[in-house]
Amino acid sequence: MNETALKANGITKYFHDPVTMQVLKSIDLDIKRGEFVSIVGKSGCGKSTLLYVLSTMDTDYEGTLEINGVNTTGLSQNHLARIRNESIGFVFQFHYLLPDFSCLKNVMIPALRLGKLSYQEVEEMAYQKLKMFGVEEQALKKAGKLSGGQQQRVAIARALVNNPTIIMGDEPTGNLDSKNTEIVFDLFRQLSQEYNQTIIAVTHDNDFAAKSDRVVEMADGEIIAHHKAGTFHQH
Repeated sequence: MNETALKANGITKYFHDPVTMQVLKSIDLDIKRGEFVSIVGKSGCGKSTLLYVLSTMDTDYEGTLEINGVNTTGLSQNHLARIRNESIGFVFQFHYLLPDFSCLKNVMIPALRLGKLSYQEVEEMAYQKLKMFGVEEQALKKAGKLSGGQQQRVAIARALVNNPTIIMGDEPTGNLDSKNTEIVFDLFRQLSQEYNQTIIAVTHDNDFAAKSDRVVEMADGEIIAHHKAGTFHQH
């Protein structure tokens, strides 16, 4: 089963403020279902901008983007929001949990928003995701009371609650110490290997990147190299 999860063709983007500047230059990228891809490059090379285009949150670009075989370029914001809710889970450097809500409630929110299941079903599913990441004992605690590593695990559980085919991470371990970074990496690895979920992570952490299936290296708005697992070395 080797279908494509995401396909970008000729993605070009300009920022126009204060002057016009090209930030992405005709990017082509094919990512297979179940692949774990890291995007690396110096600050300002365009990697986070690319992630936001790939996630459909930024629609101001030239070129085409397909997610799970659906051409998303030019679709309405409502249609894109539905695709994001169903197909993409997000994990950011800062977990963006609601600190006064319980962990369980935080994880439930995207599924309640999707509105496909009953409240009880969503609650059960959210609890299972917390269990998968070893934080089920924290389920009823307020998210603000957890350690940073626990919060990031709850954030990943939330990203997964709708069983998206693609998980996108923007510096997902950027705020964590090495022990928690390893835990989060291992969770991503498990998701791609056991659950066939596609992981696309922008990272500054070269050790994290080097252990993923493929490293996409960017410079000045272009992809300059693809490195297979084990062949990426720190520059």
